[in-house]
Amino acid sequence: MAVLQQELTLGEAADQLARALPGHRVEILQGRLTVTPPPDGSHGLALTKFCRALERAGIADSGAEWIQGVGLWLPTLPADFAIPDLSVVDDDFRDAYVTKNYYAPNVFRLVVEITSSNWSDDLGPKVECYAQAGIPAYLIVDRKHDEILLYTEPADGKYPDPQRFKRGQDVAVPESIGVRVELSVDTLLDG
Repeated sequence: MAVLQQELTLGEAADQLARALPGHRVEILQGRLTVTPPPDGSHGLALTKFCRALERAGIADSGAEWIQGVGLWLPTLPADFAIPDLSVVDDDFRDAYVTKNYYAPNVFRLVVEITSSNWSDDLGPKVECYAQAGIPAYLIVDRKHDEILLYTEPADGKYPDPQRFKRGQDVAVPESIGVRVELSVDTLLDG
């Protein structure tokens, strides 16, 4: 019996994987399909604590909102998109809808990634993609290397070298997101 195979576009393959693997994060970075399993408890707790800090700082009255797991359309290649762990976006971000569940990068003020098994994506392709998209601030909670990296102010599609924060220090999120937030590196790394 002959089996007919249909070639899928990268976007179609991503859609099929997302449906087949509930709870997994499917992204296309620089033309490469990536799939990340659901986060662990410490990952989720770090995000919760970050969000609480944003609420305490008055994010709701700043013209911005925090949102987890929203799609960010990337201008690097036609099918590229990411789904950051946490984003701070303009409160009217829904007006910047591009396609599917992805929004234009100009409404993103900050993206946060907490490393998991795909830590190399967070430290490599995402740095490049977010800089090319003009994301003003990218915070990486690098649990693999036990530090926090903060990239800010991309120019010509590149971020300058990041600020690095170690255990025992606090990291201040750039006030350009609309509020002043400072968090312990230990809290972010440990959840």
